[in-house]
Amino acid sequence: MTVGNMESAELFDAGKKGRGLRATKELSAGEVVFAEPSFSAVVFDSLATQVCHSCFRHQANLHRCAQCKFAHYCDRTCQTACWDEHKQECGAIRKTGKAPSESVRLAARVLWRIHKDTGIVSDSQLVSVDQLEDHVADLPEEDGKKLKTDVHSFLEYWSYGRKQHSVEDISHIFGIIKCNGFTLSDQKGLQAVGVGLFPNLCLVNHNCWPNCTVILNHGNQSAVSSALHSQRRIELRAVEKIAEGEELTVSYVDFLNLTADRQKKLKENFHFDCTCEHCSQHIKDDLMMAAAESEGNKLSADKVKEVTAFSKECLEKIEMARVDRDYQEVVKLCRECLQKQENVLADTHLYKLRVLSIASEVLSYLKSFSEAAGLARRMVEGYKKLYHPNNAQLGMAIMRAGITHWHAGQIEVGHGMICKAYRILMFTHGPNHAITRDLESMRRQTELELKMFKQNEQVYHAMRDAALKK
Repeated sequence: MTVGNMESAELFDAGKKGRGLRATKELSAGEVVFAEPSFSAVVFDSLATQVCHSCFRHQANLHRCAQCKFAHYCDRTCQTACWDEHKQECGAIRKTGKAPSESVRLAARVLWRIHKDTGIVSDSQLVSVDQLEDHVADLPEEDGKKLKTDVHSFLEYWSYGRKQHSVEDISHIFGIIKCNGFTLSDQKGLQAVGVGLFPNLCLVNHNCWPNCTVILNHGNQSAVSSALHSQRRIELRAVEKIAEGEELTVSYVDFLNLTADRQKKLKENFHFDCTCEHCSQHIKDDLMMAAAESEGNKLSADKVKEVTAFSKECLEKIEMARVDRDYQEVVKLCRECLQKQENVLADTHLYKLRVLSIASEVLSYLKSFSEAAGLARRMVEGYKKLYHPNNAQLGMAIMRAGITHWHAGQIEVGHGMICKAYRILMFTHGPNHAITRDLESMRRQTELELKMFKQNEQVYHAMRDAALKK
């Protein structure tokens, strides 16, 4: 699909939700509804020296801008591609002697772009950036104080010649970013590395069980000819069949939260009350807080309440140990918690899933693959009962579980999971995303190993053990 092509979507009045986008034709699962380059985007402060400021890839040995000594790039190609965005920023950083926070840098980039190109930068952009919702009037007191601090920092940083802006105008831009900023992930989809503004994406309303998903395509600047380069962009992809005229929706929050918790997050961050079907009917809340099924003796409500409270407290300790990188303590706490939860909380219970996820991840890191694989499989079975079948997070979880089983020598289960993950990510990420390409390589490799395993199991394990010892 051509970047910026909006033939599959149109703006419409979505009633109480305000503006929205709807399909102009029938769409199939996996189809790209539209692709959109960022109006402006910045790398997070904490990753400024580790992530390319142009393509947002996590890389080692980045090249630093010789002038401001703040921006970092993969190479000269990325630096050249980003110069239009970075030029004014570069001068401002040199003038003030340091780079401000990511929110101030993004606000400045947005305003510089508005001055250069106006708020609409292409025929396919449906609304001007400065016409997006800001919800400044709805901010709680603490957020209001932070906004004033950001505005003050912005005024010190701003250096667009004689063009000055009122506090109200600057606050409006910060409000737009807070409500509409889209978090950008690295090329592996494993870490949030920055934030950007995508005007058409901002028009897509929320649903806890959406018909679309959003991914970041980092583009390709590796070709010798610049004519073959592709720019960084988001892609809105259908995760199920969408009828002509149906509203296009994405989820602003992770579905793996109780209805009340999702609604609270949406109210605090986006200032609306969600009335989608899943919220109105509290769909799957019962599974997320379910007790284990037991034969014979019925579990008492007090016992479930006790273990739930213990799990919540234990998860807080686990998180503290993770922050301290005390991974042995993390494993110890996870084992204790899982033992307490056994036969009391169901494998779809949120607290149990969180412990299973952390335990499998840390055990994999510690190379205890067999134990990690068993926990990962239970986690995936729980996720499958809760998530949409084409949910990107479900696909990523199955992929990680498949890799863990592969490393544990359980090639049949590992290959099966990798194939399932590949099918989901083909819908959510498409065939050209870095994650999907890596997964395709793994799928081919595990397929070869599975054939070898089926021909001679002993030879396969001997070769695998030898490879692991290298």
